[in-house]
Amino acid sequence: MPGDGMGMGDVEKSFLWVANTDESSIAKVDTQTMKELARYRSGPGFEDPSRTAVSVDGRFVVVNNRETGRVTAIAADPEDCKDLNNNGMIDTSTSPNDLRAWGQEECTLWSIVLPYDGENGAGPRGVTWTPGDWDQDSCSFINPKVWVGYRPSWGVAHMAKLNGGTGAIEQTVELNNWSVGDNWWGPYGAALDSKEQVWFTGLRGNLYKIETKNNNALKEYTSPGDSQFYGMTVDAKGRAWTAGCAGPVYRFDPMTESFAAVPGTNDCFRGIGADKEGFIWTAMNFECAVMQIDADSATVVQVHQLNPCSTPVGISVDLEGYVWVVDEWEGAWKIDPLNPNAKQFVPIANQHYTYSDMTGGQIKSAILPQ
Repeated sequence: MPGDGMGMGDVEKSFLWVANTDESSIAKVDTQTMKELARYRSGPGFEDPSRTAVSVDGRFVVVNNRETGRVTAIAADPEDCKDLNNNGMIDTSTSPNDLRAWGQEECTLWSIVLPYDGENGAGPRGVTWTPGDWDQDSCSFINPKVWVGYRPSWGVAHMAKLNGGTGAIEQTVELNNWSVGDNWWGPYGAALDSKEQVWFTGLRGNLYKIETKNNNALKEYTSPGDSQFYGMTVDAKGRAWTAGCAGPVYRFDPMTESFAAVPGTNDCFRGIGADKEGFIWTAMNFECAVMQIDADSATVVQVHQLNPCSTPVGISVDLEGYVWVVDEWEGAWKIDPLNPNAKQFVPIANQHYTYSDMTGGQIKSAILPQ
């Protein structure tokens, strides 16, 4: 059953998917061996990818490309790939240097272009999976969906629900008053809660929720005046967290519909993630570090310095529960939340302006809380 054997060390496979913005590729990193295993193109040209999101079972990843409006899906396991040339084998990347030409990578499952307005700021960013339905016979999730945000025109934002198997757009939630905050961009971050509701934010804008089991009813929550929403996540208790670049870290309680600022948070915070131990982690640009926050008390636990470090951006929690911090120019740090001083580093070439649920751990902890 889903959720069995979820302790650290009990997961058979776990990958970190890092968007290489300048190369228009995605690096596949084994979170257990700490090695980059393969690279895949995110599209046929310069795509400018910045968000990756992984399905709840870790089998699939989607990558959003800001420059072209393209969303591409890749399979983690060769068993899920397609023998396109019918040669009896799966032709796929086998190393970081094995970046295959577009159309020749057989683990690329589908790729679509969303109807964005053609500007980089309008391209798809915020993204999250839904788990799909649990099938007892196959012992797997089937029919998962992908929610992705973009801007089709000025003053309008879309959150589109895609078929996880084909990429086909099945539904669209439209916001016709997309004018609060920095509306040059579309929906900037997205995450799922345990009720499979989709939460998302605008860059330096407001917080939104789509009630997916209530005809996709949309709720908007006005952000506090000193907020500068950048990264966002949802913890296992359904609380939304936002990291502000030039603004504090905020926790939003859906029961009271109120925001609470974390005292002493005054850095340029970027990505943010919730682990399974009750902590929130957020990347700090000014200190070149990662901050650990107690989720229930909304207080800072400790600031953990990173070295090497240039610009920490993305935060993700892998399927085992380890915290990952992706640096824009250096690589990625793996942190044990129960022993944060035991950090491990894996170098990754190229530029990594990458956010979202890069390992599948956020959706797993939200849907299958411990």
